[in-house]
Amino acid sequence: MANVLKIFLKILGWVLAHTPERLLRVLTALLGDAIFLGLPRRRHILLSNLDHAFPDRGAVWARRMGRQSCRQMVETALLSFAAPFLSERRLKKIARISPSGESWLRDYTANPRPTVFGTVHCAHWETQAWFGLLCAPIPLPEFGIIFRPLDNATADAFIKSTRERHGMRLLSRRDGFAEALKILRRRGCIGLLFDQNAGLQGALTTFLGRVCSTTELPGLLAEKFSADVRTFYPRRTGFWRVEITSDAIAHDGTTMGVTLALNRWLEQAFTSDDELCASWLWAHDRWRHQDAPEKRLRLESKRNLLAADCAARGLAAPPRRTRIWVRLPNWLGDVVMTLPLLRAVRIARPDAELTFIGRPAFAPLVEKFGLADRYEPLPPRGLGYFLHFWRLRRRYPDVFLLFTNSLRGDLEAWLTRCPQRFGIVRTGKPRPLLTHGWRVPADFDENQSHQLSLWENFLRAFGLNQPPDRTPIPSPLAPRHSPCRIGLIVGSENSPEKRWPVEHWRSLIAAMPDQRFVIFGTAGDAPIAAVVADGFGPRVENLAGRTDLAAFAEKLTTCDLLVTNDTGGMHLANALGVPLIALFGPTNPVRTGPVFATPFHILQPTGCPPTGGSALAGLTPESVIAATGKLLPAAVGHVSSRLTPHA
Repeated sequence: MANVLKIFLKILGWVLAHTPERLLRVLTALLGDAIFLGLPRRRHILLSNLDHAFPDRGAVWARRMGRQSCRQMVETALLSFAAPFLSERRLKKIARISPSGESWLRDYTANPRPTVFGTVHCAHWETQAWFGLLCAPIPLPEFGIIFRPLDNATADAFIKSTRERHGMRLLSRRDGFAEALKILRRRGCIGLLFDQNAGLQGALTTFLGRVCSTTELPGLLAEKFSADVRTFYPRRTGFWRVEITSDAIAHDGTTMGVTLALNRWLEQAFTSDDELCASWLWAHDRWRHQDAPEKRLRLESKRNLLAADCAARGLAAPPRRTRIWVRLPNWLGDVVMTLPLLRAVRIARPDAELTFIGRPAFAPLVEKFGLADRYEPLPPRGLGYFLHFWRLRRRYPDVFLLFTNSLRGDLEAWLTRCPQRFGIVRTGKPRPLLTHGWRVPADFDENQSHQLSLWENFLRAFGLNQPPDRTPIPSPLAPRHSPCRIGLIVGSENSPEKRWPVEHWRSLIAAMPDQRFVIFGTAGDAPIAAVVADGFGPRVENLAGRTDLAAFAEKLTTCDLLVTNDTGGMHLANALGVPLIALFGPTNPVRTGPVFATPFHILQPTGCPPTGGSALAGLTPESVIAATGKLLPAAVGHVSSRLTPHA
């Protein structure tokens, strides 16, 4: 079988070497376009990489670059097959050495120095092995290139022999490093790729704005041998026409300095030269190192050079180019409870651009939180709902965190073609549209654990290594004053059984005649709020149904205390630093109680289990008054000596 492959390679190479160039051009265009148009997954990776690297250049430019890249890869493959059967005269017609390369060659001949060449995964890499032929009559320096051998020994031997025929030495990545060190000791030259993903053996740096893993090998060799550092790459000038180019890299002689300088050089080259940019292999994932699912929400590598990299670029932090999209829950309280963990994600992945997806009404509130770089409001329900998410695929998200548990949310994420979609999977409730799910352990009692704890375990399964940040959101809280301003949330639009009875609210207000109250609520809560406020005059301000979410949040911060049913407003006040008394009866405070480090007191009816299950009518106004005294001592002296019931 190996001999058959070798024979096939020879036949294919001979045919291509004797094919008219005009026909090769047509074949290249057809095959390149077929790859670009016919392989959607590869095209998506290619366009995603271009969009991340050059977000300001637009989709038209990215598609042109992507298409050219596919064509040039085909062009390169055809030349690689044909090269062993091309005459030296033909090779010299195809490739030449650039003026900068010739200048280096003359200088090196006069004064040999150990030199490390950083090579680039660009089109026509085959031509670099022709350097010995092209530099004649100047003799080729001792020059070794480190390469990755093929798995097929026969094919590998054939290719190695054809590429070494002009004096270059190919040194295997598996066992050639010892020889590379000997060459440098003899003041020779070593070339090696520096622009590929180096995995866990590399150092964290940025490249084209994204965090990646970069090999430190060129820097290590340069530092060890006090070597010069240069680039070595073919620049395409036409079909099967290249210029072998070498540029000097300024560096400080350290491993880190060389590593960072090579990345910056390549960024500048791609930014200033579309031809070179299109020659790079954009369909491979240079940034893949940081996408291991179990480590996705943290940065990890053998060495971390991000601080030095950012300092060299004059940046305070890495650019936010890793696109993490977060599908928020559908209820206000749940949205607020995610914030401590989303803050942790922000710290753990400082390179992340966070996009929150949720109900349009949450947009101004999310802006107040200051966590999201973008907010994507859910579109109106209807025929265009899912089409909207299909169109979002052109935004190329990297990872989707789903705090929802519905098929609709999973379908939203799937339609964006996001390559990683993380969610919670419960027994008997499969979620096939997720790429990775965290299964709730059988011994995890959701009834006895807070929702935040569940979500924390979910995110830790995908690498989060930061604790939830429960610090209240900084707000310009109004100073306490007399009389106190006490907020009341008397409704609960989505669940009537969570409402404290109207007569209890009225008794509470009547028992504190010297205090001012403000009633909050939605338009649906307005009828209940009107009954609660009736007859108390100007000391009870009724804002139910009269504020949007942003105004609601602003008004909450003017309160000295909030007394509230189990609602989203309770969580919002807790997040904003407003002391509160939370009234729980049928619902479970162990699971959905306040989470921020703000003073709060949870009240339940006498005899109610800690996990809820009792009617709120059993919670007396006297117990609420007592709790008020604990959180708001200034108000306790103003409480009436006896409670007067109000219907």
